Amino acid sequence: MDPKETSRTRVGLLGQLPRRVDVYEVGPRDGLQNELRTLPTRDKARLINALVAAGEKRIEVTSFVSPKWIPQLADAEELLKLVGRRPGVVFSALVPNLKGLERAQAAGLEEAAVFISASEAHSKKNINKTIAEALAGAKEVTAAARKAGMRVRGYLSTVWGCPYEGHVPVERVVDICRQLVDAGIYQLSLGDTIGVGTPRQTEEILAALLQHMPVDTLALHLHDTRGTALANALVGLSAGVTTFDASIGGLGGCPYAPGAAGNLASEDAVFMLHGMGVDTGIDLDKLVEAGEIAQELIGRKLAGKYLQAALGERDKKASRRAQT
Repeated sequence: MDPKETSRTRVGLLGQLPRRVDVYEVGPRDGLQNELRTLPTRDKARLINALVAAGEKRIEVTSFVSPKWIPQLADAEELLKLVGRRPGVVFSALVPNLKGLERAQAAGLEEAAVFISASEAHSKKNINKTIAEALAGAKEVTAAARKAGMRVRGYLSTVWGCPYEGHVPVERVVDICRQLVDAGIYQLSLGDTIGVGTPRQTEEILAALLQHMPVDTLALHLHDTRGTALANALVGLSAGVTTFDASIGGLGGCPYAPGAAGNLASEDAVFMLHGMGVDTGIDLDKLVEAGEIAQELIGRKLAGKYLQAALGERDKKASRRAQT
């Protein structure tokens, strides 16, 4: 490779692509919180260990939301003790308020995440707050976390559309994002919560935001309800986005977004990126092993297409060997 190409590679129809991308794993939190079945803490730790073994470096492992609201994640402290610290790996958790932040700090986390909706109706359904109230709370948590030496990531949901309101004005998205960046959030994860986004819409949203903030402040959190998550990720990649949230096997959804399917599957994202010459630092074969563990723990097949293709091919090979 030309040594002058220090940050981007492969010029073609898609333009120059980043040489490296972070896959931000959200399966242990965003995925498992939507499962009716609550996994034992040791099983969650087993899954996280498999994700780390595959080379995942940024993993959202749990949430410090009240156990009353999300009982599936009531074991946050116990889980973090079980997985411990890993050199080079950043574990994070969702933090809704100052009480949750205190718990996250006591558990030794270096990174917290706050969440806001770009839709008033979804915000009320999700956290029973207006957007203005949610912004005030996020800013309060961010200020306290940064004072304690923690980095803060922000999730903005329903950016592409709301299950209750439909269209969400891009001007509102820009305004919220600017406020969050000004508050000190280092990265904004833009959520297509119900999976209605199309590539052209993704292009328009990113173009509007990039007039006000650098591309490295943005990440994409795409749900695959209508099969467009990878297409939207590709638009983001072409625009220079280098962080994509994904979930092992495509676990996930949203309890306050009727009909929302799971997240972009981590294996599908990694397969596409590696095939385009974009490095992730992740071992795809080991990621499939983690996906198989996730299926075993959940008790059903997951939606990740690469995962199912890889497991199917493995089973065919095993069957042929048994017949010889």
